[in-house]
Amino acid sequence: MKIVLAEKVSPATLAVLKQEADWQVVTHDQIKNGLVAELADADALVVRSAVQADAALLESAPKLRLIGRAGVGVDNIDTDAATRRGIVVMNTPGANAVAVAELTLGLMIALARQVTRANATMHSGKWEKKSLQGVELRGKTLGILGLGRIGLEVARRAASFGMEIVGYDPFVAPAIARENNVRLVTLDDLFKQSDYLSLHVGLTPQTEGIINATSIAIMKKGVRILNCARGELIVESALLDGLKSGQVGGAALDVFTKEPLKESPFYGLDNVLLSPHIAGSTDEAQEAIGIQLAMQVRDYLKLGVVQNAVNLPSLSHEEYLELSPYIEMAEKLGRFLSGAAASNLESIHLSYSGRLAQGKTDLVRNAAICGVLANSESVNRINASSVAQERGIRLHEDKKEAVTGGAGNVLKVTLHCSGGDATASGTVLHGSSPRLLSYDGIDVESPLTGTLLVMRNHDVPGVIGRIGTILGENSINIANFALGRSVRSQRIPQGQALALVQVDVPGSAAVNAALAALRKVEAIASVRLVELDK
Repeated sequence: MKIVLAEKVSPATLAVLKQEADWQVVTHDQIKNGLVAELADADALVVRSAVQADAALLESAPKLRLIGRAGVGVDNIDTDAATRRGIVVMNTPGANAVAVAELTLGLMIALARQVTRANATMHSGKWEKKSLQGVELRGKTLGILGLGRIGLEVARRAASFGMEIVGYDPFVAPAIARENNVRLVTLDDLFKQSDYLSLHVGLTPQTEGIINATSIAIMKKGVRILNCARGELIVESALLDGLKSGQVGGAALDVFTKEPLKESPFYGLDNVLLSPHIAGSTDEAQEAIGIQLAMQVRDYLKLGVVQNAVNLPSLSHEEYLELSPYIEMAEKLGRFLSGAAASNLESIHLSYSGRLAQGKTDLVRNAAICGVLANSESVNRINASSVAQERGIRLHEDKKEAVTGGAGNVLKVTLHCSGGDATASGTVLHGSSPRLLSYDGIDVESPLTGTLLVMRNHDVPGVIGRIGTILGENSINIANFALGRSVRSQRIPQGQALALVQVDVPGSAAVNAALAALRKVEAIASVRLVELDK
């Protein structure tokens, strides 16, 4: 396993990766022939903000499985190109939450007590005590836009100042807000009620320019605005107008639309504090970010655990442990059906039931698609949905928490083809054993692993014996034999049956000979070989 650290990381970060004795870890100062050459055989790339991981760079990394960003923003990574190539892109949100929250409170105090002007006048030999009278935070209303890890850390600290805290975040549970003494309000009410407004949301089409002339107009006169999130959240011209008119009493800005900041309309304004994107820049935060990313890289490369991915929903370690057997089962179920498509594949329908329907099923879905498309092109569990959509294959999913029958968690996959459908369902027994439950509407329980011979045969005497004889003649041992009868099935007429034979295969020549012999048996309508563990 080769990991390229394209930018400087902390010694503790390096130490986590160095624990893997058989891994090759290349640090930024060891890259002698350029990053492109170093990525030719790399499995993972770790960057900060300087390296541009664009589509051209990814073309030079055919083995790359992971890009790790030590930080939150991924503007320097072409996530669409990475997804198409099956590369996970991870960042490290929340590792610097305390650092950002502490600076936010520091800026709030500085605005309230005019700390920077007091410092400047003192250094110039002036004693302007009377003009520097400030206000207290106690009793003031703090509005927090975005109640993720950082927003909640700000709320916890602001509560100790005796502030009333209101918040807006449509993606936070009311119980979490209550636990942190935050009263949830509408966005307009957040603007109307806040004495101090602190921004802690990511940049999306919905949040870009959210602080604008319209929103500022409905804010409380004299509001103070703090931004340690993204510069694009604020329309600078609208904020400038608000500051000049007095509608906005002050602002503290740590982030900007264009960085580094070389010119700004806020230069020289006494009621504006500017800092060069330092909210997360503490020794402790940088150490935490590096260690967190190194652990995420290690867990993905060793265990397949996806954490903090920006191009795929993430799972905690506990969630992964619970879901992992179903991810494996889903890919095998997809492989089982892959050769059953009667003609061009038009759509894939996935149905989840039981507890499986309650969890995060994106990786289960992608694994099933990966299995279906395994024999057609380069596809993995990261880019499976993207590849399917590029090929014009529609995806449908439904979830039913109610369970019928004996299996508690069932995945059903249906391939809709121009010439007819193929469907199969599966589950996991004993926590680790993938099991086929049905195929084309026929109940036929079979291990979903190893090598299977899938046969449609006429429901007449002697077929089972003939199958056993042919396999024995070719020195192929039978590990499991499962049978199912057709009562009424779309693809299998009444009077036909299914035989699923799990075999121990000594070699391809023996298998090919057995298949040829089985196909000559008059009572066997069709037979195909399915390799589930490739």
